[in-house]
Amino acid sequence: MLVRAVATFFASALAVAPGGSVVFAGGGWAAIDRGGVCQALSRSVLLAPKGRTQATAGFAFTPDRRRWGEFHAHLSRVPRAGSSVMLDVGGQPFLLVARGDWAWSRGGRQEEAIIAAARNAPAMRVEARDGAGRRFVDTYALAGAPTAIDAAAAACAGKTG
Repeated sequence: MLVRAVATFFASALAVAPGGSVVFAGGGWAAIDRGGVCQALSRSVLLAPKGRTQATAGFAFTPDRRRWGEFHAHLSRVPRAGSSVMLDVGGQPFLLVARGDWAWSRGGRQEEAIIAAARNAPAMRVEARDGAGRRFVDTYALAGAPTAIDAAAAACAGKTG
């Protein structure tokens, strides 16, 4: 069962890296170098039913350092207009910026705090309310995240932007 889960993850890591290369994959996370952006990526613990959006989350790095550890999440549902989207990493809450079914960190200080929390927490979750007012939660295991984050950062660190 574990072998199949790992194989499925590696296959999905390759699928999300068209035009890029997988720098690291392990523990449910992958570091992908797409040239102009390097990312540490994962999908939510709960797999989406066929035809539904698979929730994903990650950290982005660009050679010009305009994005250096920027957290982003593709949510499983579109949040209700005007509602808050919260990231919780090991009990530390972070208010995210949202547009449509995407959410992002708010800047450098918050990004550093999210990465620091992710290094020591077993899981993180993104929470919001959908258009009908129902709460939804996208949960992510953080095993492998620190290495994937470091690998993505290192892949873009030596490039010129």
